[in-house]
Amino acid sequence: MIQRALCWFRRDLRVRDNPALMASRLESREVVPVFIFDRPLLASNCFGPACVSFMLESLHELRETLAQQGLSLHWCIGDPCEEVPRLARDLYVEAVYWNRDYEPSAVRRDQTVDKALQKSGIVVKTFSDHLIFEPHELRNLSGQPFQRFGAFRRAWWKRWQASAALSRSGLTQPRSERSRVDLSELSASPPLPVSTELGYESVELVIRGGEQVGRARLQRFSSGALQTYGQGRNRPDQDATSVLSPHFRFGTVNTRTAVRMALNRLARGGYAARADVHAWIDELIWREFFYHVLAGYPRVLDGPFRPSAAVAASRPASATSTNLFHAWCDGRTGYPLVDAGMRQLNSTGWMHNRVRMVVASFLVKDLRLDWRWGERYFMSRLLDADMAVNNGNWQWCASTGTDAMPGYRIFNPTVQSKKFDPDGAYIRRYVPELADVPTKYIHQPSAMSVDWQDRARCRVGSDYPHPIVEHERARQEYLDLVEARGKAGHAD
Repeated sequence: MIQRALCWFRRDLRVRDNPALMASRLESREVVPVFIFDRPLLASNCFGPACVSFMLESLHELRETLAQQGLSLHWCIGDPCEEVPRLARDLYVEAVYWNRDYEPSAVRRDQTVDKALQKSGIVVKTFSDHLIFEPHELRNLSGQPFQRFGAFRRAWWKRWQASAALSRSGLTQPRSERSRVDLSELSASPPLPVSTELGYESVELVIRGGEQVGRARLQRFSSGALQTYGQGRNRPDQDATSVLSPHFRFGTVNTRTAVRMALNRLARGGYAARADVHAWIDELIWREFFYHVLAGYPRVLDGPFRPSAAVAASRPASATSTNLFHAWCDGRTGYPLVDAGMRQLNSTGWMHNRVRMVVASFLVKDLRLDWRWGERYFMSRLLDADMAVNNGNWQWCASTGTDAMPGYRIFNPTVQSKKFDPDGAYIRRYVPELADVPTKYIHQPSAMSVDWQDRARCRVGSDYPHPIVEHERARQEYLDLVEARGKAGHAD
């Protein structure tokens, strides 16, 4: 039995079904939970204030929950490569436990910490948690990471169905008895920092953090909207999706629990819900797929997965491209669905998934701007900012990813708007200057006559912008570039 262990929390801010926490409590007499605010990561400005605020709120709940079980969450700000070994030495721990991460920088960090701890004679124990199946567990027939989602999905389901022990793991709970750690030996942990102390402004969250909120949201979704997910998933005007991505990002809910709950609902709900349940689980499998791609091909963070598929369509850096980008960022493109999505992102830190695809397509294929501009902007605004998922989705939309299809995935923002926000409720919620525009014009305000503009109290060109590009023309220009690139490649 280990006398004292340190449990290092990272992307697993929960107590239930937490492999590292459970193992540390089962195998040691005393457990010291620790969270490190990664100073280099915070200083990189990779994430935005909404993401940091969600993390802090989740940490507050984690601290309270641990305290109820006799554990005191200790924290510090610094470089984890230095702080974890220091804490381990100062607290005289015999072992350090953590759940594994898969981002390239996190892998390097963990390798550095591992070496330092082992050099000091401290045992390191790591666990699978953030993904249901780790990158080395799912490979193609050549032993390489999958590059096609369809093949990955089939392999994922085959392994899930064969893993009865894994499917039962969600039933395991940490011990409820109080820890025997003598807290008097440890320095008192001060209150958690506020956003401004970490270099970020404080924001009001529209999606609350914490394990209890996440589990309640999962329960509510699985007993309600999940049953009609296939029908409602593309409707940004309806509360028809789980909105659990921030919770998956910080591990306040893990995907293993989510899949188990969804399948349990399916078993009770019968065949009618099968397609809806599997459609939602497919979204979680996409998440895992993007992690496997990142782990197998870290270069995707620096450029396209398939350089040969990247169309030389991006405008050169200029005042024009900069102005177009700022109009997109601010939600002033003249396309209501695009503008509503960007304003939702800017004001709440979240955006409906269907709208994310539309705004991404618009940036890359209508405005012909580098997809990496959008990728970075999303990371700086999203409260579910996740490097692997964000990169994978942007490369999918930009047609540079694993299944690159340059001539496709060009979303017509007006058609998408009419189809998925038919009454304009979503648009009116986030673009208030269009609140009084009649439904027949809400998707294309520039089609209103001057008389109708006056009635709607919305002058196009002053109150709301004219479209900054004409979609059909922009679409054709993009396709012409795709064709020209294809001919050049064929000639080579």
